[in-house]
Amino acid sequence: MKKLLILTLVLITYISSAQILPERDRAEIVDQILADRFNNLLPQLMDRTDFDMWILISREYNEDPVLKTMLPAKWLNARRRTILVFYRDKEKNTIEHLAVARYNVGKNIDSAWDKEKQPDQWKALMDIITTRDPKKIGINYSKHFGIVDGIVKTDYEEFMQELPENYKPKVTSAEKLAIAWIETRTEQEMELFKELVQTTHDIIAEAFSTKVIKPGTTTTDDVVWWLRQKVTDMGLKTWFHPTVDIQRAGEKLESHITSFSNRPDKKIIKQGDLIHCDFGITYLRLNTDCQQHAYILKNGEMAPPDFLTKAFSDGNRVQDIFTANFETGKTGNQILLKSLEEGRAEGLKPSIYTHPLGLYGHSSGTTIGMWDSQGGVPVNGDYPLYENTAYAIELNTTVTIPEWKKDIRIMLEEAGFWGEKGFRYINERQTELITIPKRK
Repeated sequence: MKKLLILTLVLITYISSAQILPERDRAEIVDQILADRFNNLLPQLMDRTDFDMWILISREYNEDPVLKTMLPAKWLNARRRTILVFYRDKEKNTIEHLAVARYNVGKNIDSAWDKEKQPDQWKALMDIITTRDPKKIGINYSKHFGIVDGIVKTDYEEFMQELPENYKPKVTSAEKLAIAWIETRTEQEMELFKELVQTTHDIIAEAFSTKVIKPGTTTTDDVVWWLRQKVTDMGLKTWFHPTVDIQRAGEKLESHITSFSNRPDKKIIKQGDLIHCDFGITYLRLNTDCQQHAYILKNGEMAPPDFLTKAFSDGNRVQDIFTANFETGKTGNQILLKSLEEGRAEGLKPSIYTHPLGLYGHSSGTTIGMWDSQGGVPVNGDYPLYENTAYAIELNTTVTIPEWKKDIRIMLEEAGFWGEKGFRYINERQTELITIPKRK
């Protein structure tokens, strides 16, 4: 633990000085965090979901998405057929991390297969199962949560064919355990997450500046590709292609479908425009997702027009209403419907489509609305809110702008965390429009 804290401080120092860790240091951080998750978090999650054995089966280049988050830093893919077994003995308060593989899976998972003694990998797995005699065996399959539906048809059928008859009734979906593993953030991860969000904000601030945008010349596509190149040059990755769009007087408000998937990509940015980006990065196996707005000042303007400032404050108000309704055990649908009702009661026109955030960008956990499902999301929205989970607080509010003779949308997205002390933004949120050029 002491070593992990030292490495975390090193990481924060690098990011705070606009530097990114070398690959070797990144690998140490990833493996130390994995050790903490396997040794301290996983036993809690297995107890909570009542599993004493969890089996993950995957083949090279066709990885189970959950298993992929368990691989050490030096493993970029599974190898051949990789089988991981986690066995929890609650009475003894022990947990075994085993691999039915020819070699250890990093420092955290020990090889439990001697091919010279038992040439058949499936039979080696069966020996582990029968020796430990689990009461409940979890396998990664799920109808509704794609990330935790990792076992392929071939592996499942071969596994069940080899499994002794008396154990077959003990096999069930590990859906709840797998979701818990994916959605739960540790204290060490949250320290890293805070700095990662700051880096995301810093990149957007640079993109939304005169360094990148020359009104009358620069296009939205220019800014998008600047973002992609910036991330690559920093040694980072994006988990989705960024978008940049414009709202301005004299142009109608586009539909949600256009806003989300068919934005014009080569519009020239002009003075008086309200511009918006959707941007996220991947680093140290965590992901960010952020949407912010900027206003292009006209000649002589020192600040955005009051009507845009007021519109932006309406967006912040929807965020406040929404996050105030977070409560452990409430479902995503309950939080969604209550928040929409309260927002409308204040005369706002909210739309909420918040998703879990962490090891994946659109991660597993409770879904709190979708842009085309404002009445609730079946199944995924019925999953409850747990503590120590992170979300992209993604939403918008439609505001009528008489000065522009049209409606606009204030579209916001910031990383948020729900824990025992309540809700907090992982690293602040946008509370006022960025101006180009900057006046403060």
